[in-house]
Amino acid sequence: MAHTTALQPVILAGGAGTRLWPLSRADHPKLFLRLDGAQSPFQATVRRLEGLDAAPPIVVCNAAHRFLVAEQLEAIGVTAAAVLLEPEGRNTAPAVALAALHARADGVDPVLLALPADHRMDHPAGFRAAVPAAGRAAAEGGLVTFGVPPTRPEPGFGYIRPGLDEGGAVRSVAEFREKPDPATAAALVEAGGWYWNSGIFAFRASAYLVELDRHAPAVARACRAAMAGSRADFGFLRPEEGAFRDGPTASVDRALMERTDRARMIPLEGPWSAGWGDIGSWEALTGLNQPDGADNVATGDTRLRDCRGSRVHAESRLVAAIGIEGLVVAETADAVLVAPRARAEEAAAIVAGLRAEGRPEADHHPRVHRPWGRAETLAAGERFRVKRLEVRPGAALSLQRHHHRAEHWTVVHGTARVHLDGATFDLGEDQSTYIPVGATHRLENPGPDPLEVVETQTGSYLDEDDIIRLEAGLPG
Repeated sequence: MAHTTALQPVILAGGAGTRLWPLSRADHPKLFLRLDGAQSPFQATVRRLEGLDAAPPIVVCNAAHRFLVAEQLEAIGVTAAAVLLEPEGRNTAPAVALAALHARADGVDPVLLALPADHRMDHPAGFRAAVPAAGRAAAEGGLVTFGVPPTRPEPGFGYIRPGLDEGGAVRSVAEFREKPDPATAAALVEAGGWYWNSGIFAFRASAYLVELDRHAPAVARACRAAMAGSRADFGFLRPEEGAFRDGPTASVDRALMERTDRARMIPLEGPWSAGWGDIGSWEALTGLNQPDGADNVATGDTRLRDCRGSRVHAESRLVAAIGIEGLVVAETADAVLVAPRARAEEAAAIVAGLRAEGRPEADHHPRVHRPWGRAETLAAGERFRVKRLEVRPGAALSLQRHHHRAEHWTVVHGTARVHLDGATFDLGEDQSTYIPVGATHRLENPGPDPLEVVETQTGSYLDEDDIIRLEAGLPG
């Protein structure tokens, strides 16, 4: 069997991030949001690899987010080695198993560097400096995690206590403590000698799979069956859905690291200090944006007057605040959250309640991504809906028709090629056309620039399941 010490990054891009609702939704989660105005956590994680001697990354993501992944990789000029699509989130152990099996498919055995895509690092050079030591330990058979010196008691993180083998770059692991209660977290930090578990791992693909077979065989079986039945789909790889869903949900920590005798830890401290943080809550966002002199963080179109210690985010309109203290105010086009900072993470409970009521705001953002571009709902009411469509150069929507709705398209920017009941014609800016109920139609962008169209839908039923697709769209 061929072996190699080549480093194969694996970007774990699953998860919904309900604690950051209403910004983060199931169909547009936190890791794809440009929370600092420059790049998303997913993009920052990929770019963190720059300067390492590593292969192009394998990305594991939810199938619903595949076009977000493709768009964001293209925006930073990165081509993935593969994008593996999970039909649903099953936590990190199955996600890494899919990547390990794919990496082993050609008979090689690389060291995997598995990175969750919802972390921040203020000093990525320190992390990159630590990676070679982790890679060497992994090449020798260790299952390596990266430990972070705690700066505060944090019940939302797991903790690691290294063994007594002082002085080495790589430490043994004596004990894991998974997300303790606040009092226990405070006691661990006070006692010293404990590290936060970053959830970043390095191990040979074969070593991971051997230990998974030993300690979590149901996960291993499901993932092997899923990859055996995988199929290519327009540049993505889809593991077989039924087999994958048959496997249990499990984290790498619970399935392996807490059970194996091969666990090792690299401390991200000293010259390897990385300024690591988890982007899982409103408090964690403070590290991405500099507070003002009154400890406020305001993003988007905001105006604050006599406010202190607050987090204010505007996405679609002006948000003004006067005299508030210690609050989170988060606005999107269809929802607003107002909460004390100390209770903002209870947004997850709000999301659960909205799901139980069948409310779309729980999971769906007004802006959705498609292979051809994106669509954003601007207004909706009884018997009408207005959307803004942005179609990529060379892309086209599917050839389709509707039983219950008519559409009116107005070109705002670019050139639209319209296929309507066998006829084809072009529309320029400020021109429009009407699509009757039942008409066969397609919208295409033949030009070199993005096409922007305002679509007005009218009719007795406007949901997306009223689309009869006759031919697939073109991704551009």
